[in-house]
This record gives sequence, structure tokens and C-alpha cells, in this order.
Amino acid sequence: MTETSARPALAPADSDQSPAPTPAETPATGDGHLPHPADRSSRRALLVACGAAFIAFLDLSVVNIAFPAIGRDYPGTAPATLTWVVSGYAVAFAALLTPAGRLADSLGRGRVFLGALAGFALTSLLCALAPGAEWLITGRFLQGATAAFLIPAGLGLVLSATPPAHIGMAMAAWTAAGGFAATVGPAVGGALVDWFGWRSVFVINVPIALALIAFGLTLTSNEERHRDGLPDLLGTAATGLGIGAVVAAVTQGQQWGWTDPRTLIAGIGGAVLLGIALWRSRRHPRPAIAVTLWRSHRYALVNAVAFVFGTAMFAWLLAGPLWLDSIWHYSVLKSAGVMTVGAIASMVTAVIAGRASESVQRWLGVLGALMFAASTLYMSTGVFDATPELWKGWIPAGILGGGGVGIVVTVLGTAAARSLLPQRFAAGVGMNLTARQSGGALGVAVLAAIFAARPSDPIAAFHTLFLVCAIIALAAAVLVALPARTEEVNA
Repeated sequence: MTETSARPALAPADSDQSPAPTPAETPATGDGHLPHPADRSSRRALLVACGAAFIAFLDLSVVNIAFPAIGRDYPGTAPATLTWVVSGYAVAFAALLTPAGRLADSLGRGRVFLGALAGFALTSLLCALAPGAEWLITGRFLQGATAAFLIPAGLGLVLSATPPAHIGMAMAAWTAAGGFAATVGPAVGGALVDWFGWRSVFVINVPIALALIAFGLTLTSNEERHRDGLPDLLGTAATGLGIGAVVAAVTQGQQWGWTDPRTLIAGIGGAVLLGIALWRSRRHPRPAIAVTLWRSHRYALVNAVAFVFGTAMFAWLLAGPLWLDSIWHYSVLKSAGVMTVGAIASMVTAVIAGRASESVQRWLGVLGALMFAASTLYMSTGVFDATPELWKGWIPAGILGGGGVGIVVTVLGTAAARSLLPQRFAAGVGMNLTARQSGGALGVAVLAAIFAARPSDPIAAFHTLFLVCAIIALAAAVLVALPARTEEVNA
């Protein structure tokens, strides 16, 4: 069970511009090898950006594996509160991704990128040294914020430094780095937690980030800046606080009471703040949310699916290690091993979906969502009980669920790229990630609420969660099947 990244196309299907060549379409050189960017700085930018994407997406999967061990180290912290270790990263990442890209353009992508790498190393160290759950949750919020700067700045570096003829190959490498991180995440996280403890999953980021900084120091020389002002800081604050407040209402609602003033204030106040952020984004020249991209009906639909499917996917990704640890009492290494089944299935189906034609991909997306729904529906049945059923239960569920995730995420990434002109690709990728991370934060909150409602019957709580995930995945399948207009966004 893991998240993977899509291999996007770089131009819309009906644009009058020719799409950048993908690795499958790029002609080979005389010696049979694919050509690569001749400019040394472009190769350096690609390598460093891929490394940053790797550690940013690796942190999403390794923390899921480490979560049971974190819970045992902080027994005095309510499980619902502890889920902020996962959702805090997602909330900060989602809220800051769009303004981070605009700041990178204004201040210099290389400078912002290297600063974000340094910040990611420092916040990872803060998480590793956290003396209590509150410190760890704070560190995860800050870590998510620095990751939000890493992704658009790194992507911008690649797009600006790579010759046009090689952009398709460069973007395939960049997205593959995120997919590879998600695939190896369970194994890497399991080994680190088993050998060195959960704090090591954060410590490992520090030397990697420092090595990337040293290798990428030359990226700041002679870079172009676009001094068109700061992004909408008020809209950015409203976005982050709005997402966080809604997630808090869902996370703590069972503990506080669904009619408690705190729950109502958080839920309603969060919705109002998000409404304000959207209103400002429609009018501000440098909005916190790139709502102009939604003028493309297809792109808006893709983001809706990303949000809905992300809700189920993130809840499922966290529930897997929790089930293996608390119900089947697997060791960390054994949990990591069986989690790899879904990761491999995800990688295989992502490759298959990425090679499919546009007309086929839409129905592949429906199939992927239905596969995920079938997996979670199966996990909500009596086959999954206190008696471990690896071959009868986990293996088929992991293959179905992981395979479905690989298809859906790939199809969404490709459809998002095809619905926008190439010069809007970086913003489009950021907005698509924002939608998925926002849905993911909500999904983790749903998990916390369901577990808080049934603390004395964990198996029933898991079954309820898996059933909810199946229903959400079915809704995503319906959205994928909806026809979409193919207009493009030029603004």
C-alpha cells in the first residue's frame, strides 16, 4: 500500500503546440542510448531536484510505518491528537504549495530551493529530537511547510534549466523520483525503525539534504528572478488555517462532542476561512490558490477527483501499518515486508497506465478507483479479523488496492498536465498536489474520528474505516467517469 507519482504529459491533447517528447517518444542517439541535456547545469538541477522530491515524498510513507512505534513512545497522548503527526505535514504542504512557487519565482528558485533544503534538514532534526508529542507535531507542521517550498522551486529549476527538447525526459525522471520514494518507503522505514528506532526516519533526511545542498550550490548563480511582488499572505493564512480548522473539527469532534462549541467553531470557521481564501484568490494578482486553472473544466474535475480519492487513499495508507501492528501484532520489519506488496503493485500499474492512450486512460482511472474500492470493501469483511490471513487476506487486498492507487494517481497526473498549456505545468502540478494533500489531511482526520468513536472495539473501527474508504473510492470512480470539456487555460 503506497502512494506513487504520475508520469505526466507536458502539453494538452488539443493544443496547437507540439507536446514535449516523453521518454518513450524521444529518439535514441546513434549508440542506442536516449539523449540527455548537454548543459551541465541542467543535469545538476535535475539531479538535485529529483533528490529533493525523493526525500519529500519518502517522508509521507516512512512516517506511516513509524506511526505505531511513535504511539508507543507517547502513551499519554490521545491517538486522535497523535494523527496530527501525519495530517500536520499534509496541511502545511497543501496550504503553502502555491504561494511557495510564486515566492521562488520572485526571490530566485535556486535560493529558495537551497533554503528549503536547509529548512527541511533542520525541521527533520527537530522531529527526531522531539521530547514530547507536541514538539513532534510542531516539527511536522514546519517540515511540511519546508517541503512545500522544495517541490515548486525544484520543479521550476528543472523546467528553466532544461533545453526544450529534453523536458519530457527530465519530467519523467522528476516524477519517477517521487514514485520510487513511495515504493521503497515501507522497506526503508521498516528497516530504520527496527534497527534504530522511529527517530531515525527523520535523522536520515539530514545528511541527504546537506549532500544535496553541497551539490547544488552553483544553482543560485545567474538565475532569473521575476520581481512581481509577494503572494497573497492573507489568502495563504486563510487557506492554512481553514484546512487546519476543518481537519481539527473532524479529528477532535468525537472527543469534544459533535455539538460542542469548539467543534462547531472549528468546522464552520474553517469553512468560512476557506471561502475567504477562494474569494481573495479570484481577485488577487498573486493568489494563494491558483483558481484560474479551474477555468479548464477537465482540470477542475481532475482536482476534484484528487481531493476525493486522496481522502480515502491517505486513510488507507495509515490504517495499513496500524492494522498490522495492533491487530495482527506483526513486527516492524514484517509489516514493512507485506506493505511492499501494494507498493510493487502500484509501481507496475503506474507504468502500464502511463503508457496508455488518452482515450483509454479515462476508463483505466475508473478501473483503478473500483479496484481500490474492492480492496477496502474486502478489508471491511470478516476475512480481516484477529487471526492473520496473509495469503487469503492481505496479499489480494494489497495487490488490488496498491494497483488501484498506481492507476488513479498516474491517470490524474497525466490528465492534469494534458488540460493545461506547457507554461502552466508547474502551477498545475502544484495545485493537483494541493488537492490531494488536502483530501489526505481530511482522510486522516476521518480515521481519527472513527477510532475515537470505537476505542474498545478496534477491529470494528477498522472495518468501519475500510467501508468508508470503499464508499469514497466509488464516488471517485463516478467523478472519473464524468465527461469533461477539453478547453485549455492560457492565463
